[in-house]
Amino acid sequence: MFDLHNHILPGVDDGAKDMAEALALLQLAQQQGISHMLATPHLHAGRYNNSAASITEAITALQQAASAAGINITLAAAAEVRIGAEILPLIEQQQMPFIGRYQGNKVLLLELPHSHIPAGSDKLLAWLARHDITVMLAHPERNRDLLAAPDKIKPFIKAGCLFQLTAAALDGDMGADVKALAGQWLKQGLYHVIASDAHSVKRRPPKLQQAYQHSCQMVGEEQARQLCMLNPAQLAGPVFSAGMLLN
Repeated sequence: MFDLHNHILPGVDDGAKDMAEALALLQLAQQQGISHMLATPHLHAGRYNNSAASITEAITALQQAASAAGINITLAAAAEVRIGAEILPLIEQQQMPFIGRYQGNKVLLLELPHSHIPAGSDKLLAWLARHDITVMLAHPERNRDLLAAPDKIKPFIKAGCLFQLTAAALDGDMGADVKALAGQWLKQGLYHVIASDAHSVKRRPPKLQQAYQHSCQMVGEEQARQLCMLNPAQLAGPVFSAGMLLN
């Protein structure tokens, strides 16, 4: 399986706190049957001031440590980007790490605040579309505005967004309301990818195998394979080939 959203890079955000935990997360992922992991640290101005350069340095160190530990997972890096005006100059300077390509467009893993949908989101989506960038919205099932009014997802669908489901949501780890909405949208075919969004060994371990099994039961094995294997492999192929995709 391919995991396109996780926080395995040590010491750069609220994910793995150090190299030991990063390697422990990789070992858990390997036990889950994950063969490829795209590390996506938070890129959130004023809170997690990561950059293409710092992410490259961190993934190189993790690759070396994983190889020395005998962990057989292919690693590459991108970012989970918090919605905001800071996105525009990074893209214009070709310093934005993308998670892959879809129908010729670069794909940006975009995170909304958990509390609401920010005003002006539609304008940002339109700007990105004009620059040949497709948004993959991270874990929309956890956004409180969308939990309260699921139809508010419609403008994002109309804008051509892709959607990523967090694996643990199907287990109920994020609450019954999140589980219900995730299941509803999964059955409706909203999602393009399921990813772990793993942060730590205890607090949020990778649960992609469990999500795959849940998906098999809910939408069938063929669709589960698309979500956990085929779609993410196709989308992120250019990143795994290059190590990082900036333009």
